[in-house]
Amino acid sequence: MIFDTAIIGTGPSGLSAAINLKLHNKEILWFGSSGFSVKVAKSEKIANYPGMGLVSGAELITRFEEHRKAMDLVITDRMVTAVSVMKKKFMLSAGSEVYTAKTILLATGTASGKGFEGEDTFLGSGVSYCATCDGFLYKGKTIAVFCQDPRFEHEVDYLAELADRVYVSAPYKGGKYGKDGSAWTGTGETGYKDVSGKIFLIASPIRKVSGAMKLSSVELTDGTVLETEALFCLRNAIAPTTLLKKIELDGPHVVVKRDMSTNIAGCFAAGDCTGRPYQIAKSVGEGNIAAHSIIEYLASLEES
Repeated sequence: MIFDTAIIGTGPSGLSAAINLKLHNKEILWFGSSGFSVKVAKSEKIANYPGMGLVSGAELITRFEEHRKAMDLVITDRMVTAVSVMKKKFMLSAGSEVYTAKTILLATGTASGKGFEGEDTFLGSGVSYCATCDGFLYKGKTIAVFCQDPRFEHEVDYLAELADRVYVSAPYKGGKYGKDGSAWTGTGETGYKDVSGKIFLIASPIRKVSGAMKLSSVELTDGTVLETEALFCLRNAIAPTTLLKKIELDGPHVVVKRDMSTNIAGCFAAGDCTGRPYQIAKSVGEGNIAAHSIIEYLASLEES
């Protein structure tokens, strides 16, 4: 099936675009977390979103979910790891699946923090963003995993079923593998803990990856060097240039025109990924504009 549009991201801009595209009867493929935006959810109070008064982030997320259900919008909780530009369509890789859409909307937010030193160098030669895509390549081997969010812990478990040894860096609180998660119970925050004979939780953050032709080690900030054949980076957001190599950026932000179009025909962007101010109201407005621009673009495809 070829979808009219694929939306990457479930923050305010992604939701706004999905609502407007659904109202115009477009076939939507919507990727992201079913919990919408962690950034919004953690906001103590939001005072500048029109019509909402003084509202907490958690309350606003509840409203988002109510609106999503009312519109019968479906979220595909998978991470898109690559987008290929074809003639008048896009191919999106998410896990082991490949999807096709006539247009795409990047509503990815801002990637928190920089990648690790050497990460770009070894992408495809030991560094991967997709457990189900590349995990089988490391069956019986030693790997490392950077897990940014508890929602990816099932992928850590999946990799542990394949690999002989898995070093896990999980710099969040809670969940199973986070700093105060259930797997860390009864230990301090130094060194690493053997969880199952295969999974080893590391306390020090990852600093860099190294190797010759392929990745061969991961170095931690405390100086520890782990010999490993791969690093799986399971993040909430992937840099736009990782998804689309030729997309134009201004610093870390996607360059867009007033209609939210990018330098790639059929590709639009909205929300924090397009630049400051990082505000919910701004993101919602840009999502609305992007949706209407996508509708106009789809109409032009039908005419050509």
